[in-house]
Amino acid sequence: MADSDATVRRRKPEKSSPKTKKASAVTEPEPVDSEDEIVETKRLPPKKRIEEEDAYSPVVDVFRVITFLFLASCALSYLISSGETFFWGMKNPPNYLKAEWWKTKLRGPLYLTPEQLAQYDGTDPTKPIYLAINGTIYDVSSNPRTYGPGGSYQYFAGADASRSYVTGCFAEDRTPDMRGVEEMFLPVDDPAIDRHWSKEELTALKAKELEEAKQKVWDGLNHWVRFFASSQKYTFVGYVKRPEGWPGTEPVRRLCDVAQQQRSKRKIPGQEG
Repeated sequence: MADSDATVRRRKPEKSSPKTKKASAVTEPEPVDSEDEIVETKRLPPKKRIEEEDAYSPVVDVFRVITFLFLASCALSYLISSGETFFWGMKNPPNYLKAEWWKTKLRGPLYLTPEQLAQYDGTDPTKPIYLAINGTIYDVSSNPRTYGPGGSYQYFAGADASRSYVTGCFAEDRTPDMRGVEEMFLPVDDPAIDRHWSKEELTALKAKELEEAKQKVWDGLNHWVRFFASSQKYTFVGYVKRPEGWPGTEPVRRLCDVAQQQRSKRKIPGQEG
């Protein structure tokens, strides 16, 4: 009986040692998530994790891009137009926003004879309106009411009418020949007045008057040259081809009546002003 009790007592399971528990934990680990999943889970808030589980829709991103482009376009329009508009509705946009300006840049300047230039006077609606000043051609199609048929400056279209810009004789002086225009700024000779100078003095005075008259012609023409060159409405096209030896191949034109009537007599010394 004592032996039987001892046997029973031996079969009682022995308590496992700490070393045994440690070995068991190493050999049989519990399943856990990967390291990346754990880090990502800790980093994202619950709301964000729910959003990522939903199906992706590009509508919001597209809307954001369109909104950004719209606002950027408005800002750029405002800057380029110097505060004139947010929506590219400029009356006179800069040349680099015009298709014709870029076409001219790509193809290079045109070289037209006076006869070829005359075909662009606005009478043919399929062609642009060109005018030239001092040999340089400009496209003025953006202002047909002024330079087209019936316009107040229709005489300038289809020609280099440099002379008329100074003399004011639009119909008579549709020519680039400026010879003799300085006469309109020269005093009219009057023996009753001219006798107040000696012959030498009068000769020197006339030479001075001629130089001043030529400068006035240049200033008057150059004003319009700068006007078209700096205009945002009109674009550069090219140049006029002239015959060899021009303008010496043509006679000097007579000063038109309107310009002739502007001339005045010399002032007697001491009576100037």
